[in-house]
Amino acid sequence: MILSPERESFRRCPSSSVRRWGVSPLGLMGVGESGSLVFGMTVTLHHFGTLSDIEGIVHGVSTRHGGVSRGAFESLNVGLHVGDEAEAVLENRRRLCEAAGVPLDSLVAGAQVLGNAVGWVTAAHRGRGARDVATALPDIDALITDTPGLVLAAFSADCPLLALVDPRRRAVGLVHASRRGTLGRIAARAVRAMERLLGCRPADLRAAIAPSIGPCCYEVGDEALAEARQALLDADRFFARRDGRLHLDLWAANTAQLVEAGLPPQHIEAPTICTCCRSDKFFSHRASGGRTGRFALLLGLR
Repeated sequence: MILSPERESFRRCPSSSVRRWGVSPLGLMGVGESGSLVFGMTVTLHHFGTLSDIEGIVHGVSTRHGGVSRGAFESLNVGLHVGDEAEAVLENRRRLCEAAGVPLDSLVAGAQVLGNAVGWVTAAHRGRGARDVATALPDIDALITDTPGLVLAAFSADCPLLALVDPRRRAVGLVHASRRGTLGRIAARAVRAMERLLGCRPADLRAAIAPSIGPCCYEVGDEALAEARQALLDADRFFARRDGRLHLDLWAANTAQLVEAGLPPQHIEAPTICTCCRSDKFFSHRASGGRTGRFALLLGLR
């Protein structure tokens, strides 16, 4: 059932489905060269500096290296929905989880439909979306949990992925912030969901944004500016024209939402790597022309 975002209502759903909150009517010390590294099966995971000192948190951002996929998906593609061979993707996910030190079946993933729905997941949802697309939580682009042993997973090839951690309440949130999701204020909605459903205080939260397409490369049309002006306060501050071309800064837009939701600016780790510029290291939809794999951000409670 789709709930009205205006009422910010919440309904407990059967254990076979995700609990949803606020579905909209809308169709890093940066990680990178200076980040801490974990090695396993030749897979490198990058850690966020702002989250690495929090006890009991597992997190990491994968790259495109260390897997078995070929061609456009070479090599650590962890996206099951992009046309790669399922057997290769599952082997890549197994390697990713081994590097992170978590079981593959502990993962929980949303369907990522470029929306702004937030799902509250519990132990009943363990393994949803871990091995196939069909069991991913439907219509969900952000996940929150306070259940130990669950590892939230999101996948990207340019869209910002946001990690939210409450060290006091021991709760986490993971956000896939596409352009549509950003205009739907998905980052702020995830913070509000953690506050209302998990008892978190926004001022306690720490946040980090994974490598994603930067304002240097994210060229958009004038219709994107018009849409943003309808959805966001003072939207023009996130756009710039260079050489007659309009560019959107998703990093700044999502950071602003987090600050407006109550996070202290010093608790937010901004990205320093543009995936389009560094498509040698990360999958990039824009740089590849559309056919490419996906890297992952994992976040959970041990």
